[in-house]
Amino acid sequence: MPDRGGGPTGPRIRVGRPSRRVRTLLMTLGVLAVLGMAFTMFAGFWTDWLWYRSVNYSSVFTTTLWTKIGLFFVFGLLMALAVGFNIWLAHRLRPPLSAMSMEQQNLDRYRMGIAPYKKWLLLGITALVGLIAGASASGQWRTWLMWVNGVPFGEKDPQFNLDVSFYAFDLPWYRFLLGFGFAAAILSVIAAALTHYLYGGLRVTSPGARATAAATGHLSVLIGIFVALKAVAYWLDRYGLAVKSSDFRATDNWTGLRYVDANAYLPAKTILFCIAVICALLFFATIWRRTWQLPVIGFGLMVLSAILIGGLYPAIVQKFQVQPNEQAKEAPYVEKNLEATRQAYGIDGTKVTDYSGSSKTEDKTTLRDDVPDTASIRIMDPNIVSPTFQQLQQIRNYYAFPNNLDVDRYPKDGKDQDTVIGLRELNLAGIPKKNWINNHFRYTHGYGVVAAEGTSADSQGRPNFTESDLPSEGDLGTYEQRVYYGEKTTTYSIVGGPQKEIDYSDDNGEKTTSYKGDSGVDLSNPVNRAAYAVAFGEPQILYSGAIGEGSRILYNRTPKERVEAVAPWLTIDGDAYPAVVNGRIQWIVDAYTTTNGYPYSSRTTLGDTTADSLTATNDSRAVVAQQNQVNYIRNSVKATVDAYSGEVKLYQWDTKDPVLKTWMKAFPDTVEPKSDISKDLMDHLRYPQDLFKVQRELLTRYHVKDATTFLSGSEVWQVPDDPTNRSGSAVPPYYLSMKMPDQKAQAFSLTTTFTPNGRDNLSAFMAVDAEAGTGDYGKIRILKLPTNTTVNGPKQVQSQFNSQEDIAESIRLLRGGDSEVEYGNLLTVPLDGGLLYVEPVYVRGGGLKYPLLRKVLVTYGGQTAFENTLDEALNKVFGADGPTTEPPDEGDTTQPPPTSDNPTVQQALEDAQKAFDAGQEALKKNDWEAYGKAQKDLEDALQRAEDAQSEASRSGGAGGGESKPGGKPSSSPSGSPSPKPSS
Repeated sequence: MPDRGGGPTGPRIRVGRPSRRVRTLLMTLGVLAVLGMAFTMFAGFWTDWLWYRSVNYSSVFTTTLWTKIGLFFVFGLLMALAVGFNIWLAHRLRPPLSAMSMEQQNLDRYRMGIAPYKKWLLLGITALVGLIAGASASGQWRTWLMWVNGVPFGEKDPQFNLDVSFYAFDLPWYRFLLGFGFAAAILSVIAAALTHYLYGGLRVTSPGARATAAATGHLSVLIGIFVALKAVAYWLDRYGLAVKSSDFRATDNWTGLRYVDANAYLPAKTILFCIAVICALLFFATIWRRTWQLPVIGFGLMVLSAILIGGLYPAIVQKFQVQPNEQAKEAPYVEKNLEATRQAYGIDGTKVTDYSGSSKTEDKTTLRDDVPDTASIRIMDPNIVSPTFQQLQQIRNYYAFPNNLDVDRYPKDGKDQDTVIGLRELNLAGIPKKNWINNHFRYTHGYGVVAAEGTSADSQGRPNFTESDLPSEGDLGTYEQRVYYGEKTTTYSIVGGPQKEIDYSDDNGEKTTSYKGDSGVDLSNPVNRAAYAVAFGEPQILYSGAIGEGSRILYNRTPKERVEAVAPWLTIDGDAYPAVVNGRIQWIVDAYTTTNGYPYSSRTTLGDTTADSLTATNDSRAVVAQQNQVNYIRNSVKATVDAYSGEVKLYQWDTKDPVLKTWMKAFPDTVEPKSDISKDLMDHLRYPQDLFKVQRELLTRYHVKDATTFLSGSEVWQVPDDPTNRSGSAVPPYYLSMKMPDQKAQAFSLTTTFTPNGRDNLSAFMAVDAEAGTGDYGKIRILKLPTNTTVNGPKQVQSQFNSQEDIAESIRLLRGGDSEVEYGNLLTVPLDGGLLYVEPVYVRGGGLKYPLLRKVLVTYGGQTAFENTLDEALNKVFGADGPTTEPPDEGDTTQPPPTSDNPTVQQALEDAQKAFDAGQEALKKNDWEAYGKAQKDLEDALQRAEDAQSEASRSGGAGGGESKPGGKPSSSPSGSPSPKPSS
């Protein structure tokens, strides 16, 4: 209530302005906050620039940045101008006097309220819509660069006779422009209508005309522009039919025109285009006619036509013309889809050959000698033996191997042999003491390559290492062994400064080193240090004494993320693999160019088609896809990442790919010519797995070439689930040196199998020549099994293995105690019309934690063997006698060879027999420590026997026990192998 006199009733409280000190403090805090946000934004930008400059790909950063900035400002400004101009125009066209009505009196208060701020309000609205539009447009930098740099494909679509580049490069940009135009038109109509309403140009409840002539003309033009854009959309939709996806019979991602598209939708779109043009002209005509009667009628007719002509008519054609005779109507369009899909995925050259699936040779013993010539059967599974590498070659806890190793080729005795290879990478989880200095300064790199023969194991089921120990030694010669960049190196390191790094450890203690490469970003500059301290959220980078002159920060260290960063327009294969090339460890990364705008080619989702049992258990094996759904793919780039220097090189692999040529125009001098690939590097390039998986998925349907068979679905295949585990995912493809029936010699190949849709028997075997640099590289061969007979598929073969009583009993014994049986890759090899299946079986358990090769399963022509070695299993299956490259199992009760007259040899063999018996007793008791001691005693005794016999042979004395080829003694006196402990 107001004070009505009487003087003050109490003390008066005066609320004054804050003191100068408080105002100064608040202003200072505000300025610091703004500066902090500004520096945070600057730090992100600056560190990105420094990184791209450090890898010599600064042009990628600048091209991408300026393209985004250009699109942001151009389209942001266009949107702001469009909306702002129409608000200004609507205000300018306002009537001089408003009708005296309650509606207008209410609006007067708003008009008076915003009158002093009209300019600021206009600027605010236009700035907001401009920012939103600019941010959206900047995300279209790929679309812009592909449109402005597009290269012709030299191939034309069968419907409109336009080059494929129109659909791949031009149409996406036109659609973006159209979408931007629609957004600008709609926002302009809304903004103009609100302005007209606020200033009396439009009335809702007031008596008299609902709109002034000026408002009518203004809004009619804007709506006419919208309708004109709709006409353009109808016209572009005609071409969009060639890349339109739909569900159709055998495929859920069918792309291209069908009968109803060509004979109903296409003419409907043309008619609707004409109607929309007429309707737009009617709206424009209201500038003179000042009435909306005709435009509204025209707009209603356009909507009705869209329903009847664009929706109902095609449905009638589909129902009454197509469905009664679908195969005849759709066959011409299916043939176009078949041809385009096979071309777009590079499977048009696939050679399909009939294969009987059963051998015609009656005497199977004659086939035993053909096996080594047909395939170098790999019994070391790279996806299982990583723990074995870890246990035997980790050396220090701060090293580790990837969960899945890789298969490559390296020369041995003048011939290439399949080799399982992995790098001893840095494992920060295993360092003795974790702190910031240890994590980022002391433990910075891995060390060395570890490699093993893929086709053999030693007497205890362990890999036969061809490169091992620390530092690594073996067949690979001299090379830079330090691994600063690898698949497990996911954190940053600061190297090259005053703080020494741990290089490796040996019997003499720790060796230290300091990084000598020029990789990474220099931290001697205080601005750089401050920027990285902010970017990484690590203030110690700013003031730590461990950083000084020469310090460099290494980050983005996994091979795939480095390649993806320098070439953001590529899709990266899920499996990068290491190779020793010209004295350096190089990571080799396969990369793809893709598009989803190839007319008539059916689409596929990369994340789905490249998934298998390996990606199900290891996310790092998944494809790095920028464009997940595609209908064209090429392995156009082979990239390398130096494990020491981090240097990234991109090589043009597919010299004909127009998509790659387009990106090379957009980013010149980033991709090196194919001719720059050295011979040493070429020897290690291979056909990529993810491309192969995409192609095999397409070939489950597109191996047929005639429309009738495709439409019937009778020849649809499927990729079988991996029978060796319970993931329920597809079997992965396997690398294997083998010879297909039409080949004269073995070739490094990537293989897979197919089964009929919904069944488990084998329908086909597929292999691609994976040997880069050869004339047949990339040639896909499919052996198609007859449909009138049943040939066992992988799941049935696995079930057959498990169901045989003697094999099941052996596996049960192997699982004794706490042991665990693991099945390796089930390899399939075509042989004399039949199919040879080979599967290594590993055991882990007891006191050991790593798998050892324990048995080999082999089946051919209905005969199955489960033996200790591959040779024994092959001999049993083919009923042949032959020398074994590995001794039999410890269960073999064969007596030891007769002793020699040489007393030294005799004593050594007696000691060996005692050690063998001791090992058997220890094995029964699961006493792994005693077992290990017995194995060492056994090896020493056999070595003494061999040395004594060699000495006797040189002096002409009597011979004793026999040794294995190459001077290696047999692993037990009885000729049986040392028992393999479960790990």
